[in-house]
Amino acid sequence: MSRLNELRMISRVAQMYHVERQRQADIAKHLRISQASVSRMLKKAQEEEIVRTTVVAPSGTYAELEAGLRARFGLSEAIVAECSEDRPGAVMSRIGEAAAHFLEATLQTDEIIGVSSWSETILRMVDNIHPMKSGKAKYVVQTLGGMGDPTVQTHANHLTTRLAKLTGAEPHLLTAPGVAQSREAKLVLLGDTYVRSTMDLFGRITLAIVGIGATEPSSMLSRSGNVFSSRELAEIEEAGGVGDISLRFFDESGRFVKTPLDDRVIGMTLEELSTVGRVIALAGGDRKTDAIRGALRTGVIDILVTDKFTAERLVSEVRS
Repeated sequence: MSRLNELRMISRVAQMYHVERQRQADIAKHLRISQASVSRMLKKAQEEEIVRTTVVAPSGTYAELEAGLRARFGLSEAIVAECSEDRPGAVMSRIGEAAAHFLEATLQTDEIIGVSSWSETILRMVDNIHPMKSGKAKYVVQTLGGMGDPTVQTHANHLTTRLAKLTGAEPHLLTAPGVAQSREAKLVLLGDTYVRSTMDLFGRITLAIVGIGATEPSSMLSRSGNVFSSRELAEIEEAGGVGDISLRFFDESGRFVKTPLDDRVIGMTLEELSTVGRVIALAGGDRKTDAIRGALRTGVIDILVTDKFTAERLVSEVRS
């Protein structure tokens, strides 16, 4: 009977604390026991399953899908955004909103942010971030060449400089094209003082925000001129490439795909990205699902922000 009496007392303490919302000090005073005893009984109540914790996910959130993504791809976090339509515009908007909230909530003081500037989804994120009253970040570093068609280049510059302003950081633009005309042209461009100073910051980036592209480039990237020709893209596909992060390609198993074209890209490599403490990828859509799956298998990405339709495909489809 002694155990039953002990459990009765534990149950009474748990009721007073969890149901009646009394403070531990008041419970101790009422029952004429020490506050340390109250604390021990509350802990015991959980061990004995007298008190059980249940988390009920609010409507419009997808805890099971997020858990499935974390388990399947070894992610530290997954954010699945509610989305009513499985079409590119709607998907990008919802991902951008969710990513903006996550960044605002988790940005650390003196963070050095690396950002790929030719992503429409990241642009949507930046447009949804609220100005931070006290500046948190130190630098925002452009990780892929930002020069290109002037009509689109403004978006790339806006993305980097606007994110810097919102987070109280100093912007560092990469004033070179994302794709040089040749390896020799790239070497000349790398000799520029401003280009070099920005790229020297790659090793100090603490948070990288990237998009994931299919081998067929996005409309924004296509308009910028920072793309390979259809013949060159076919060469990448022949080598097994299914997608890219900042024009660095990988196959469906997550292995990095290296071709001579890689030598023309001016920006952060996947090897450099893999050393960053926290890498957040923003991507969704049916067209990109295979690319996202391959990107997650590279082991480079820590956090994925996607939409519910893409998350369902990634979790349910079993690929070798």
